[in-house]
Amino acid sequence: MNLFKYTRPVNLSLKERVRSIGSSALQKVLFTGYCVVLLSKTIFYLKNIFSRRHEVIKQMYFTAVKTLPVLTIVGVFTGMILAIQTGLEMKNFGQEKFVGRLIVATLTREMGPFIAAIIVIASVGAAIAAEIGTMKVSEEIDALEVMSISPVKFLVMPRVVAMSLMMPVAAVYVTVAGAVGGAVVAVNIIGVSLDVYYQQALLALNFKAVYVGLLKASVFGMLASILSCANGLKAENGAIGVGKATRDSVVNAFIMVLIVGYFITGLFFRGRI
Repeated sequence: MNLFKYTRPVNLSLKERVRSIGSSALQKVLFTGYCVVLLSKTIFYLKNIFSRRHEVIKQMYFTAVKTLPVLTIVGVFTGMILAIQTGLEMKNFGQEKFVGRLIVATLTREMGPFIAAIIVIASVGAAIAAEIGTMKVSEEIDALEVMSISPVKFLVMPRVVAMSLMMPVAAVYVTVAGAVGGAVVAVNIIGVSLDVYYQQALLALNFKAVYVGLLKASVFGMLASILSCANGLKAENGAIGVGKATRDSVVNAFIMVLIVGYFITGLFFRGRI
């Protein structure tokens, strides 16, 4: 058999292309509705959070502690990159003393929650989708339903609660690590004294910036966990389906984090634009 045989691409008619686009759009709409229903059921089962507290704590540990090394490295080097890129440019105008304020404001409002979300989605979110997807294709989810155990209560709710609670913690940690990394570069390369850097950094920590950053992180955690669980519960066709569910969960969560993050920023800081 000739493995390199040229295959002529299939030319679809306009009607078939429109039908394909419509079918894809309909699937997206149906999946969005499924995620909304899943989130509603999760909120309903919050009343059982204490009976599932051990699973919640386990998922909190898995979300925050297991990702700590990556959060540290990415946070420190993000702060260092921000410091060297903005500090050298600000030095040309004699404004390098404000580099600490700029770094902390950027990390608190946007970069801290965003970086934490990206890392947690890529590690924890993908693992959740793969775990639940494997349970679905191996009919363990069906077995839970046969035993009158709700998969949402047993699997989804603890993961959503854990990621929604621990994502703000991860965002704060990334912000602190970034501020430390920025201080190293600002003091040793830009020539800013540590006292000036510290004072300017504190000026950036106003109440609004902090709670908006924490709100973003919590919303990102909820979205990432719901999308990961939903893709896992929709997995089918064996190992191939689990791989597709894992990929889709990461891609969908990344897109939603970008979109929702923009709208939250616009909502709370519109008066400053």
